[in-house]
Formats: sequence, C-alpha cells, structure tokens
Amino acid sequence: MQEENLIYGRNPIEEQFQHHPDQVVKLYIRDNLRGGKIDQLEQTAKEYRIPVQRVPGKKLYEMVGKVNDQGIVALISPVTYIELEDWLEKVDPSENPSALILDEIEDTHNFGAIIRSAVAAGVEGIIIGKHRQAPINANVIKSAAGTVQHIPIIRVTNLNQAILTLKDRGFWIMGLDQNGETSYWEANYDLPLGIVLGNESKGIRRKTLEHCDFKVFIPMPGPAESLNVSVSGALLCYERLRRR
Repeated sequence: MQEENLIYGRNPIEEQFQHHPDQVVKLYIRDNLRGGKIDQLEQTAKEYRIPVQRVPGKKLYEMVGKVNDQGIVALISPVTYIELEDWLEKVDPSENPSALILDEIEDTHNFGAIIRSAVAAGVEGIIIGKHRQAPINANVIKSAAGTVQHIPIIRVTNLNQAILTLKDRGFWIMGLDQNGETSYWEANYDLPLGIVLGNESKGIRRKTLEHCDFKVFIPMPGPAESLNVSVSGALLCYERLRRR
C-alpha cells in the first residue's frame, strides 16, 4: 500500500465519511478495539457497503508507520468514482458505447494496464465492484501511465445487478471465457456493449457468466494456456475499435 492513499485516526476518517464517503475503499480496524466511535465508524462503513477488516496492530503500523493511528486506518481512492446511473445518462445508446466490466481483478498492475488500454482504444467506461477488486492506488496510477483521469470509473456494490441494469438499458454483455462458443474475431461489436473480464486465476464467476449474452474466446494455436487478463482486455478493446 502507498502512504498517500491512507488516512488514519477517528476524526479524520469520520470527516471523510461526512464529505466524501465514495472515496473510501476499505476500512482497517485493530482487532481488539471495540466501543464508542470505533463502533460508529464501523457501522457507517457497513451502511455505505465499504469492506471492513479487523487486523492486528502490527498491520496498521506497517501501513502508516509510527503515528497515533488510534486503531483505525482507511484506504482512500485518489479518484472520484461515479454512479452507474449518472454514467448511463451521459452515454448515447445509439452510438454503441462500451464499458469494461472487471470481475474481481486483483493485481494492481493488471488493473492499471487495463485502464490504459481502455482509454487508448476509446472505451467509454470501466465498471468495478467494491469487493475483492484491486483498489485504485499508486501502483494502478503508475501502470495506467496517467490515463486514470481520462475515463469514468463506475464502482458498484453488486456487479451482477449492474449487468442487469445495463441489459435493461439496451446493452449486450460479452464475457471473455476460454470455453466460449465464438472467437473474439467473429463476435458482434456493433451494439451497446459491456465486456466482462474475469479474475486472473478463476476467470469470470459462474453467476456472472450466466448473465452474459454471448461468450468469446481468444484463439491460441501456440502452447500457451492463457494470456494475461490485461493483454486479453487490450485485444478485445482494439477489436471493437477496428470494427468501428
């Protein structure tokens, strides 16, 4: 973790919740700390559906160093996320917009590389979940090479529900899956499109895959078993761009 993305202490974190709760990615609380304002902050985090993790005091020390952390540290995103509904109001379905939907991408370097490719290829948005998703931190920003501020990042509580919302608004959902029925060369990109990229090791979760309207695979005649998810994402982004 990077120090510039962490705040600590009960009052600073309370103020963060009051003014910019959307920027809080995760809350860390010392495992033996209970009562008073700590309980209030933990409850506030849960109300905003922000993950809370109980950790040893040593972990907090490793995160922020020798400071009076008061037993609580918050990971803050350096970017402002936008709501899915706000993004949908800004895009025109008749122009066939697209969004990458990241299903639990855990590696920050992959996340940053995906953002960079999406911006370069003109993708209109990136949708991520609040849980089990790499946060936007200094590593992501570095890997994205200055492109993070050039694309809307939509963070949602429930990725599957977000997919259903997209479908209700006329989007088609493409899932990248090694067992897909169509190669990504043959897929239809001439429509409002959400492209789902799965976790580095597990791929797209089963329930999320069920929501996909069609599934595509990347042909690999060579001996490699798979491609890095950021490389796969780049291929799909640019295939869409080529078709347009």
